[in-house]
Amino acid sequence: MNNTHLSEQEQLRREKLAELIMMGIEPYPAPLYPINSNSATIKSNFNEANKEQFADICIAGRIMSVRDMGKANFAVIQDSQGRIQLYIKRDEICPGEDKSLYDIVWKKLLDIGDIIGVKGYVFTTKTGETSVHVKELTLLSKSLRPLPIVKEAEGQTFDAVTDPEFKYRQRYADLIINPAVKETFVKRTKLISSIREFLDKQGALEVDTPVLQSIPGGAAARPFATHHNALDIPLYLRIANELYLKRLIVGGFDWVYEFSRNFRNEGMDRTHNPEFTILEFYTAYKDYFWMMETTEQLLEKAALDVCGSTDVLLGDKTISFKAPFKRISIFDAIQEHTGTDVSRMNEEQLRSICKQLNIHVDNTMGKGKLIDALFGEKCEHHYVQPTFIIDYPVEMSPLTKKHRDKHGLVERFELMINGKEIANAYSELNDPIDQRERFEEQVKLMERGDDEAMFIDYDFLRALEYGMPPTSGIGIGIDRLCMMLTNQVSIQDVLLFPQMRPEKREEENTPQPES
Repeated sequence: MNNTHLSEQEQLRREKLAELIMMGIEPYPAPLYPINSNSATIKSNFNEANKEQFADICIAGRIMSVRDMGKANFAVIQDSQGRIQLYIKRDEICPGEDKSLYDIVWKKLLDIGDIIGVKGYVFTTKTGETSVHVKELTLLSKSLRPLPIVKEAEGQTFDAVTDPEFKYRQRYADLIINPAVKETFVKRTKLISSIREFLDKQGALEVDTPVLQSIPGGAAARPFATHHNALDIPLYLRIANELYLKRLIVGGFDWVYEFSRNFRNEGMDRTHNPEFTILEFYTAYKDYFWMMETTEQLLEKAALDVCGSTDVLLGDKTISFKAPFKRISIFDAIQEHTGTDVSRMNEEQLRSICKQLNIHVDNTMGKGKLIDALFGEKCEHHYVQPTFIIDYPVEMSPLTKKHRDKHGLVERFELMINGKEIANAYSELNDPIDQRERFEEQVKLMERGDDEAMFIDYDFLRALEYGMPPTSGIGIGIDRLCMMLTNQVSIQDVLLFPQMRPEKREEENTPQPES
């Protein structure tokens, strides 16, 4: 093995590994280790009155610090629940043996980052710290790479590693040295569980739909393309699961939902990742008014379950998830923030207004995209508190039912929070003839160069021809919602493994065997 790329510390740890093996100490023993407690349980429940219950505990964790006191050491280990102090006395972990074994193994061959198992009893030190008096110590995994050093004192962290390149690329190390990061992902799981509980109690059915699709439908987005060798056909990673869930409504399900992993071959920034999670659900015999009320109830519950309150701190703002939320039409929003009524403008007039307002436009953009650009550039950021932007023009919404009262509009809303879209919902279009015409308009946009225009999904049209009941559907961005409920400013901070450029590694410069 070529180790020339290793640091001095990494070389030294490999030498310690070899010495342990020579001494007959297995550095990576069989995985079964009989833990019966953890740091949080011990620290929360131990007291002098019940110490007999903690007289024979077995825990495991990663060594995070050591204080050498000669024939005894204090150490801190970190397990999945937190940290706890150990008291290790030479004469007790090496009874009747050569005491030099303690000096060699514990003091010289074990390192910060090694994972150990200990058996012993719990006690309280003179300084009042709950600790484990170790009677037996076992090496469970030798760490060959040193952890970044993070200085702490009196429960405060002074130099936590904040470099995004390190945090996102080496999330495993980030979780070790920045324990608070773990809480974000615990809350993410609570968020999904809260939503799932809400939907299940309402009678919704969780389903799975294809990730590989022959038609990338259900959204205006650029897809990732791949190829299926056995079938010899092109396939796309899904940009949305909408059209498949609607097929299930056609088939007779009244309410279906899916936490969908979607993929869009587009830009990356603080609120966009090419791979993301969205919740979509579709309910028969409902409309977008019902969906607004349901969304308010769902998000109010999620905030309470995740944060313990409907008032959520986000940076220097407090976001209230208490229902009801404000509602305003997209045309009224544009007029409010630009002073211009665009509701009756044609495509050329809209393009002219965009140029006057210094909004970049091009000839591939139709009326819908021009209105979307106006709203995105001049209005979106004003909506910090949860606000439903409602009643979009038909050109912006090829899958949405036309408004029952307002000509040229559709029954659609987007939920804006902290200046970002969190949800998109419709009274769904169930007229197959109208849907076909809308798809054909999308094809014309594609011919003009719009690479986000929708394909025609003929199978979906066939499904609609069997008859789909009146339906309301919604997509909620789980990653963005999680950002807001965990006070994070970047989507990468709520994704365990965000997308990054491949890392150029030193060892990759060495010759590789031919395949």
